[in-house]
Amino acid sequence: MEMFWEFTRKGQKLVLRVEDKLEMIGGVRETKNGFDAFAKTFTMTPERAQKGLDSMEDAKGFVESFRPWELFLGPGDLQPESEVRETE
Repeated sequence: MEMFWEFTRKGQKLVLRVEDKLEMIGGVRETKNGFDAFAKTFTMTPERAQKGLDSMEDAKGFVESFRPWELFLGPGDLQPESEVRETE
């Protein structure tokens, strides 16, 4: 099991890998007005998305603050890897 940020065309996505299954659990993209971020949820939860954040790091912190991996794994100590990966 691993969790990491991966580069995308306009930003980064947070990926959870459990065995051979990949799940995108959050993402950040750069726009002309700053950075937009979202953390995955199974219900309509507007507060888990934010537009116009000042930096990529602020946006990634916003996503990680919701701990979206716990939707799939339950509470635990798993944290995203510190290095951002290239797209596979």
